[in-house]
Amino acid sequence: MTNQSPTDLSMQGLLSPLASVERAAYELRSGRPVFVVNGTEDAAIVIATEMATSERIDDQTNIAGGIRPHVVLTHYRAETLKIRLYTPEVVRIPYPDWLKVEQIRQLADPQFDLSDPMRGPFNSEREDVPAAIMSSVKLAKIGRLLPSVMAVPVPGITIGSHPEIVSVSADEINEYDTRSAAGLRRITAANVPLIGAENAKIVAFRPEDGGTEHLAIVIGNPDPDTAVLIRLHSECFTGDVLGSLKCDCGDQLRGAIDQIGNEGAGVLLYLAQEGRGIGLINKLRAYALQDQGFDTVEANQRLGFADDERVFLAAAEMLRQLDISEVRLLTNNPRKVKQLEEYGIKVAERVEHVFASNEHNERYLAVKAEKSGHLF
Repeated sequence: MTNQSPTDLSMQGLLSPLASVERAAYELRSGRPVFVVNGTEDAAIVIATEMATSERIDDQTNIAGGIRPHVVLTHYRAETLKIRLYTPEVVRIPYPDWLKVEQIRQLADPQFDLSDPMRGPFNSEREDVPAAIMSSVKLAKIGRLLPSVMAVPVPGITIGSHPEIVSVSADEINEYDTRSAAGLRRITAANVPLIGAENAKIVAFRPEDGGTEHLAIVIGNPDPDTAVLIRLHSECFTGDVLGSLKCDCGDQLRGAIDQIGNEGAGVLLYLAQEGRGIGLINKLRAYALQDQGFDTVEANQRLGFADDERVFLAAAEMLRQLDISEVRLLTNNPRKVKQLEEYGIKVAERVEHVFASNEHNERYLAVKAEKSGHLF
């Protein structure tokens, strides 16, 4: 088994489902094509729209037997471009030969929407979107890319039938979040005294067969027979590390540690869900759109995302492994309460978690209340 590439191993079924998805997402990020397969009659060859070049589109077309790809966009992005929504969740646009390749990329990327607004009209397909193509958009999200692909149906392709190109099943993509959470395991723990909580330790969780790592900051000795004070905190590089004033994340992080420290015991889960699940680069894209005048929800949707893409299944699994089944949740977000309860964690109390606004984040906080239902 020496000298075999990850692609070779994947074709032999030796990579786990999580690792297969991670490998396929890496290929998309690298601009290479991927086969997404759903059974024997539903398969597609896809590339990420934001990585498209003339050469890559030509290669994709040649592999597909001369058939040009469709551009696949989410409803959020399609609505921005005034494209009719004939099919659920995503739309397919026939390859518009009159557009240059950089304009194709701009169908997925809204940074030039205001400076170059004269586009289209684009006519979306009315036929049902194959499951393989639907799943490929989720694969782009997993790769922290813009949620758009260029796709061509290629019936008859099966996993491993073309070993020179990475292939992944639609089911593996669709089950990625569930598998990643279910496979979480405690890897290590270390005492890390913190400002506001010197009696803290950090517990690291990682899926055994690949996927995203998350951390639990355990303060004191939480009693599993009581409702434990906890905070679900999604990582925010700009707020947590750099002290950005555009959000309240840094205040929420440090405030939660202080409050749990003052109570003597509790847990802060530090989740790898940057930018409400869209990734750091896409969050910076959203910030650039906010500079153009769009609010935080509008910015995410213009990028093609929902206003919040996070799934808190991993958080529930981490709590279970910490023997915590009932919590007092530090949050202003009722969606966190709802998801934790759906995943089997009882929320005995929502504990208000509010901090003063500043001139840079005042509108952001107002929009979270008005459009996302946050409670302040």
